[in-house]
Amino acid sequence: MNDKKVALIIGAGDATGGAIARRFAREGFIVCLTRRTREPLEPLVKQIEAAGGQAHGFGSDARIEEQVVSLFETIERDIGPVEVLVFNIGGNVNFPITETTERVFRKVWEMCCLAGFLNAREAARLMTARGRGTILFTGATASLRGGSGFSAFAAGKHALRAVAQSMARELGPRNIHVAHIVIDGGIDTAFIQQRNPERYEALKPQDGILNPDAIAENYWNLHCQHRSAWTHELDLRPWIEKW
Repeated sequence: MNDKKVALIIGAGDATGGAIARRFAREGFIVCLTRRTREPLEPLVKQIEAAGGQAHGFGSDARIEEQVVSLFETIERDIGPVEVLVFNIGGNVNFPITETTERVFRKVWEMCCLAGFLNAREAARLMTARGRGTILFTGATASLRGGSGFSAFAAGKHALRAVAQSMARELGPRNIHVAHIVIDGGIDTAFIQQRNPERYEALKPQDGILNPDAIAENYWNLHCQHRSAWTHELDLRPWIEKW
């Protein structure tokens, strides 16, 4: 199986991460999916397999170095070489600054930034040895500007963007494409629908909310780019989104 190519999706949820996994699976990649526990990944694994793809789910806490190192070792040994890494963990919480505890701020930074660094570092170690690879980081509006109530989230996403920029400058000359994708707008998820059903019903018919499959198509296109014209940062937002 070692001639196979693996796309590793860190934070494969029901929306963006799942759509990215399905998109790469359709192109023949073995997709490896992680969440903190494996059980929630089972429906996505079965869906990909039912469509003729190959998928494996792993329980891995992306913030813990030992678990991250073990994850990459297991995949490389048992499944195949990691050709693509997608870091897709969020941490979007809203707290007034006076109610943001040290625990909340630290945990969000660990989820948004530390976990991104740890997983991308392990991918980089493997990819530099092979002289190829793609590393894609999922960012947010908070990657570019802070917002009221989002001090922890913005701090973590700003920091992740800095990691992505530093890695791109270091790894690009080594034939590793590092890109940061700013997801600027609401994504079509059950959470968004339940949170504000009236707004959701108004936006969805006019494509005013980000479609996960459309997002995933952009991730695939980034991986396919010719290295003479690589994109480092890509903004994705609905056509009617204010920015």
